[in-house]
Amino acid sequence: MAFRKLLHALVIVFLPLFSLGQAKDAPPSNWFNLDFERDGVMGISTEKAYDLLLKDKKSTPVVVAVIDGGVDVRHEDLKDIIWINEKDSAATGNDEDGNGYINDKYGWNFLGNANGENVQYDNLEVTRLVHKLEPKYVSVLPSTPMSGEERREFAEYQKMVTYYANKMQEARFGQISYTGLKRAVDTMVVRIGKEKPTLADFDKYNASGDLEKMALRIVKKELKDEPDFGKFYEELEEGVTHFNNQVNYHLNKEYDSRPTVGDDYENSQERYYGNPDVTGPDADHGTHVAGIIGAIRDNGIGIKGVADNVRIMAIRTVPDGDERDKDVANSIRYAVENGAKVINMSFGKAFVKDKQVVDDAVKFALENDVLIIHAAGNDGQDNDATPNFPNRNYVDSLGINKGEAGAWIEVGASQWKNDNDLVASFSNYGRRSVDVFAPGVKIYATMPGSKYKDQQGTSMAAPVVAGLASLIRSYYPELPAMEVKRIIMQSVTRVDQRVKVTGPDGQNRRVSMNDICVTGGIVNAYKALLLAEQQALEPAKKK
Repeated sequence: MAFRKLLHALVIVFLPLFSLGQAKDAPPSNWFNLDFERDGVMGISTEKAYDLLLKDKKSTPVVVAVIDGGVDVRHEDLKDIIWINEKDSAATGNDEDGNGYINDKYGWNFLGNANGENVQYDNLEVTRLVHKLEPKYVSVLPSTPMSGEERREFAEYQKMVTYYANKMQEARFGQISYTGLKRAVDTMVVRIGKEKPTLADFDKYNASGDLEKMALRIVKKELKDEPDFGKFYEELEEGVTHFNNQVNYHLNKEYDSRPTVGDDYENSQERYYGNPDVTGPDADHGTHVAGIIGAIRDNGIGIKGVADNVRIMAIRTVPDGDERDKDVANSIRYAVENGAKVINMSFGKAFVKDKQVVDDAVKFALENDVLIIHAAGNDGQDNDATPNFPNRNYVDSLGINKGEAGAWIEVGASQWKNDNDLVASFSNYGRRSVDVFAPGVKIYATMPGSKYKDQQGTSMAAPVVAGLASLIRSYYPELPAMEVKRIIMQSVTRVDQRVKVTGPDGQNRRVSMNDICVTGGIVNAYKALLLAEQQALEPAKKK
């Protein structure tokens, strides 16, 4: 019975991580830049745009801020497009340009201190909030007399506790399941006697005991979809690490990374802390994002980013865990003050601490003609009903809506097949809260150490759109941020067939794309640039 429960947990927890991409066959490695009519995949027609629209056009460089977990600024396919702050690039120990950040050559790291120490892990925001509110409300009953503000806070605390408990239960199941599966796989590999066994080897293997039988079924299923055992085992190890980190750091109320930074954390207006190490201890995610936006297209190596004339400003803000609102706000302000015209934010969380401080930073960005691109999240949920933070909605101290950010694009993830599975199964959606969809499954891009790898998530879809926004701003620099957003929104490839999403009851349902995003479509670079050209010609026609 115990092994059957473990099998059930593995089916629920383990397999979805391996099957994130849904489709079993693999698309071309550059599929997100390809065209459906020419190439048979639902990319954004970037190559078609370069071939037919941009050959003889001149462009100007656009600074794109990648607010993320770090970027490998020495990567072979990125090093020549990394933004450099020429006024303060030498390691003098002095703030040569007077911007408050000492020797910020490539950007800034808000997750470290002046001694060069860096934060790698952090809690989820819900963990931090529960830890903060627990002493006040853990023994309080709903019937306890409270002020209006306390009652609102208590109701939010109760939601947090439920969410936290569910996350912890899932994490512990995942930790036990992955650890047990890895142990069983390791035993089988030793008995087979090969470092990288094949599906045929596992077909011949006689499993010993229920755990091995369960593990064998999973391995064989995965190797049928992806024959490379090395990839399977790498993802297995990533799963073990992921759930261990959730238990040990993300959901551990006693773990506190902030003393490493050494700021006055409760002072949300504090601006100047951190260090210039924009790579940090784990730059996988940010490096991948940066490559999608603008990896060098004509160097004959690696991949082709969407935009061909960008400068990547690296801002390290997102740890292994949830980002902190203070750091996000300061990162946005740093990006704007140092010349970024597009900001990519491939991160998000279920709860928020200081939304107003982020809202104020977003307003500052929009006042300075900056376009913000944000990933919708990977929980397969409706963001209209369950908010994902940060978002475009401005709120007051009571959480009441006070308008929204205009030059903000929220991005869901799509895959390469133009069928009912077009929307990635993990992608969040929202008829009012998600603007567009973009490729976000099996995206092959840059990784630290001049390596490359498939990744997937709305984190990959957002930089596709950030790359497109940068492309437009590069070739049509006179167009303001709001106009660039309008162009991207109005030029999507509209989807006629119904697509599959997960409903609030956990069941799959088929819906129109218009029911799950504002535009009802997938971004399209070719159509967007045609529209940008028309828009750029309008002033000349009026004259």
